[in-house]
Amino acid sequence: MKRCLLFIIVGAAAFTALASGTLLSQTMQPHRLTISTDAAVSSRSPTESVHVRGNPNAPVTLEEFGDFECPSCKNLATFLDDLIKEYHPRVRLIFRNFPLAMHQHARDAALAAEAAGLQGRYWEMHDTMYREQPVWSSSNDARTLFISYAETLGLDLQQFKRNMESEKVRARIESDQARAKSLGVQTAPSLFVDKREMGANDRNPEGVRRLVDAAVKAKSSTSEKK
Repeated sequence: MKRCLLFIIVGAAAFTALASGTLLSQTMQPHRLTISTDAAVSSRSPTESVHVRGNPNAPVTLEEFGDFECPSCKNLATFLDDLIKEYHPRVRLIFRNFPLAMHQHARDAALAAEAAGLQGRYWEMHDTMYREQPVWSSSNDARTLFISYAETLGLDLQQFKRNMESEKVRARIESDQARAKSLGVQTAPSLFVDKREMGANDRNPEGVRRLVDAAVKAKSSTSEKK
């Protein structure tokens, strides 16, 4: 069964129940939507039809499988955004859709993000989905909210709505799900660092950093030997 697993945030930034090991939860109230354009440009590798954040030619690749309605995926996405900036230009992030059936609006959220991507605003919609997750995930009409996000991003709304229903967008999600199946992914979030899967003991910032540092070091050593 596909599940949503915890990504535990601990360390210097944590301010909740460290001893209990519980998930850090941020109390988020519905707020006025604002769109940040800082470091939010959709880019694709010349050889891959995937969404890439960071340097497309970075030697180290993080491959994330996420569900926009999963709270732990939201925590991981926020952390990875900062991590990519910190490790630039050595690390890049590939995001793949892995909407879980247990989440009512997850697939529509993925459709909306991909539809925005067809107008060059994938990462802006990706970030908006996670930032606004407490609002739309509890809504009875999430699609209307997604359209309002598209409007705030300055998208052509008629094209956006058509693309949400398009075979091209559905095919992108199905392609991501096929990739997940080929890797044996069963949970969200799932993360691979240069094809090494994040293990149970790595589901926290310190664990991810260990994996990334090891991958960066390995690539640096290989480069020096050439």
